[in-house]
Amino acid sequence: MLPRVKIRIRKKLLMAGSPLLFMSFMLLPGDNKQRGVDVTAMDLSVKPTENFFEYANGSWLKNNPIPSSEAVWGAFNELQEKNNALVRTIIEDAAAANAPAGTIRQKVGDFYGVAMDTVKLEKAGLKPIADDLRKIDDLKNTADMMKLIGHFHSYGIGALFNLYITQDLKKSDEYITYLNQAGLGLPDRDYYIKDDESSKKIRAEYLNHIDRMFELAGRRTIYKNPSEIIIRMETDLAKASMTNVELRDDEKQYNKYTHQELNKSFPNLKLDDYFTKIGINSIQQLIVSQPEFFKKADEMMKSYTMDEWKVYLNWCLINEAADKLNASLEKQNFNFYGTILTGAKEMRARWKRMVTATNSALGEAVGQLYVEKAFSPESKRRVNEMVDNLMAVYKERITGLDWMSETTKQKALTKLAAFNRKLGYPDKWRDYSSLEIGKESFYRNSSNAQLYKFNRMIAKLGKPIDKTEWGISPQTVNAYYNPQKNEIVFPAAIMQPPFYNADADDAVNYGAIGAVIGHEITHGFDDQGSRYDEIGNLTDWWTAEDRKKFDERTKKVVDQFNNYKALDDLHVNGTLTLGENIADLGGLTMAYAAYQRSLAGKARVSIDGFTPEQRFFIGWAQVWRVNYRPESLRKLVLTNVHSPEHFRAIGAPTNLKEFYQAFDIKPGDAMYRDDAARAQVW
Repeated sequence: MLPRVKIRIRKKLLMAGSPLLFMSFMLLPGDNKQRGVDVTAMDLSVKPTENFFEYANGSWLKNNPIPSSEAVWGAFNELQEKNNALVRTIIEDAAAANAPAGTIRQKVGDFYGVAMDTVKLEKAGLKPIADDLRKIDDLKNTADMMKLIGHFHSYGIGALFNLYITQDLKKSDEYITYLNQAGLGLPDRDYYIKDDESSKKIRAEYLNHIDRMFELAGRRTIYKNPSEIIIRMETDLAKASMTNVELRDDEKQYNKYTHQELNKSFPNLKLDDYFTKIGINSIQQLIVSQPEFFKKADEMMKSYTMDEWKVYLNWCLINEAADKLNASLEKQNFNFYGTILTGAKEMRARWKRMVTATNSALGEAVGQLYVEKAFSPESKRRVNEMVDNLMAVYKERITGLDWMSETTKQKALTKLAAFNRKLGYPDKWRDYSSLEIGKESFYRNSSNAQLYKFNRMIAKLGKPIDKTEWGISPQTVNAYYNPQKNEIVFPAAIMQPPFYNADADDAVNYGAIGAVIGHEITHGFDDQGSRYDEIGNLTDWWTAEDRKKFDERTKKVVDQFNNYKALDDLHVNGTLTLGENIADLGGLTMAYAAYQRSLAGKARVSIDGFTPEQRFFIGWAQVWRVNYRPESLRKLVLTNVHSPEHFRAIGAPTNLKEFYQAFDIKPGDAMYRDDAARAQVW
């Protein structure tokens, strides 16, 4: 969906389709406390020295096949199901409340209620997009087309490129406009370029899907051979796009242009008409993240006819609107994006899809209702204590590094001390008073929500940085680090059982939420985050020698994950996933040290025959239990900055000597990695 309002949140704990941590707790015999290690999930016939992931999760993997509606099924999915059920109750209560007009309950309730009314959807058919289809048909020239693209972007309809407004990477106290590559219907540029059989098959299916969608939208009689035109245009855009690995280099994407330079460099794009349409009337400077992409887009304004551009814009509109219109379009859309690309066999229940849609449209409005029901101040207090513990350990680790100079250490410590933390929910809720939500149309409500978000983003230009703003809603089971604000954020949904439980065994709480906290802190010092200073500016605060030593250490992480084979013909990309793998390693390392500190003066108790150290690592591995469909796994490896979960479960531990000691892993064991190959960064 474009334009994606890109919040510069580097290193979310996970991305869509990548399960987050989860822990299942069981009652101790004769005790009201809860144990962290789920013994029933383990396969004790497997030796931990041979396959630690199967040892920790084997029985669960066998007994939890992927539901037909899902592309993956793991611990996170179980947790999300429980969370969604609670959110559903909250939203349905709002829908039944007949709340006063303009209140958040009215808007949340009406959005969901209309979204669930499939009779109304079928009756409306294609009417919700009829005006926009007519606007495409009436296009005469490039200037008008750029105005229409501006209109599309305002309403969340992706086309050609992306615009977002956020902090200047090198002047973090100011907002600036970014232009970004986009405009593809397939998940990534490589889907258009790679020549393996799987990629060829997906492209063939994509062509069929486009033609079928044009038929269902009644456009095949107007535009001939749409799929051939679209695949040719999108392939041109894909070839000019940066790779996923290149997109990890923020310095290469920091290309500042004046207004005059922009128009001189890309004269055919008629960007002034676009900016006027979206309400940006005065641009002195902006950042073009991928100049080569915009150079190609500029050339395409001349190399493709207006009729071809009309075909492309039809596709952008139909593709975006499909899941908000009638059942035939929604089903066909799922057949490709759900079944072909991820392997899911059937759509999720409508209420689940519409809970997701409501959360997306009205995240903090739902969040206000959610924290009334689900948030525990005690959980916030305890998680805050764990953050304190992990920060203290991190300070000790940085101070004690034998490979880093004192000059760089002091700057690292300055950055660490400047970390901001956000726990639970925002101190200042988002104001939804300007957002109109009615009972007439799901598509219109969704469009209004997109326009509200877009206008809110545009209004940031020229204003002070809003340091209170959150990038995700309180009911989101996730966490993130934002380098431009130098902050770690933990929403309410992650600070409750079963993910975090104050009564659970400390070993597992440190292995789960403790490692999450450490993971997010480490993102401030991974290969990307370490290039930002304490106030969020992209700047080099390292000595050249220290950076060289850092790169030597992280290369071991790259090599380690490059050697993991996800499918017969596909390895993990160690460079693409480097930041997340560094964060896992740092998070687990810090959590282990913090846990050991917590044991000072306490009895070291074995539970079910597992030592505290063993429970810590088993807990870590169990949070990553997941079953994948091959299609979904392939998509993850090709597009996601996170490694597949079964490699995350063993990746970080096999770099820690404490893991080898806990399970007596020796040379010759499958889990053993030579000392020289093990990575230690922070």
